Amino acid sequence: MSRRDYYEVLGVSRSATAEEIKKSFRRLAMKYHPDRSGEDKQAEEQFKEAREAYEVLSDSNRRATYDRFGHQAAGMGGAGPGPGGMNFGDIFGDIFGDIFGGGRGGPERGADLSCHLEVTLEQAARGTTVEIEVPTQVPCELCDGTGAKKGTAPAECSDCGGYGQIRIQQGFFTVQQTCPSCRGRGRVIKDPCAECRGQGRKRQTKKLSVKVPAGVDSGDRIRLGGEGEAGEAGAAPGDLYVQIQVRPHSIFVREGVDLHCEVPINFVTLTLGGEVEVPTLTGRLKLKIPPETQSDKVFRLKGAGVPPVRGGSKGDLHCRVVVETPVNLNHKQKELLTQFSKTLSEDNRHQPRTASWFEKVRKFFEGMS
Repeated sequence: MSRRDYYEVLGVSRSATAEEIKKSFRRLAMKYHPDRSGEDKQAEEQFKEAREAYEVLSDSNRRATYDRFGHQAAGMGGAGPGPGGMNFGDIFGDIFGDIFGGGRGGPERGADLSCHLEVTLEQAARGTTVEIEVPTQVPCELCDGTGAKKGTAPAECSDCGGYGQIRIQQGFFTVQQTCPSCRGRGRVIKDPCAECRGQGRKRQTKKLSVKVPAGVDSGDRIRLGGEGEAGEAGAAPGDLYVQIQVRPHSIFVREGVDLHCEVPINFVTLTLGGEVEVPTLTGRLKLKIPPETQSDKVFRLKGAGVPPVRGGSKGDLHCRVVVETPVNLNHKQKELLTQFSKTLSEDNRHQPRTASWFEKVRKFFEGMS
């Protein structure tokens, strides 16, 4: 029976790259492999055909020979080793290694850590450096993080040859699993360190300086690379993530890069106008109050807010003025206010909002009758 063209079998062009050939075989193998298709004989034959095509086309020398001479070239059939001792088990393991846990093992990278850091609004606005203490795993000094007794070293695992993985052949299917002897490390410790008991690391509280950039806000994270837990047996450490929490302020409320505050002012200043002193994060500023300013009027002080953490112009400070009703008045003050009130009632022009409101109330009750 004539055999199909290998390029046709894999569904690729004759100019296909090695990666395209590999992807195509991966797709066909996952579809037709006996472990997936069960007792389907046709699927099994299609898998064998795809495997044979891949063995040839994935090897540059064999592919060149096939392109020139076709199926008649020597060594173009069967599933045995190819040129240079290439075995299909190696090819198959390479393709499916990422699915079934393939790849060289080794000591695991250290775990990432997270901690919270509370700062004041002033510190968040201008930036600061804060010392923190973090309980973590650090490399053992006695064994230099190897886990082996001083003067000795971990030995290569005899079961996996230092690979950290072992392969189990099931028919045409090759599965890679973590080596149970070394637990994927590729090394075994025959004489463990007495200080860390073979772990290569130990528990310790570490002091760190955290540079808090200007403009940070609650919820922002600062990453300190390599400051997490130490890895196993000298592997790379994890990272430390510092979660920022800005403490509530007694005067300002923050919204992004803008600040808001409430400024109580007596009704005389609101009526006649004047100046009041207001606080900012960098000092004091004079706020000019125009005559006849109404309560709840908001004044904006440009650039008196918080800088963006990624650079740019500062936000603004929004000051809302509110009238403060005087308290604990003496007899003379009350008399003066009473006289003043009488003069206001003589002419509604002095209280336009009040006059308008009473007019609306009058019409409301007329509509009800």
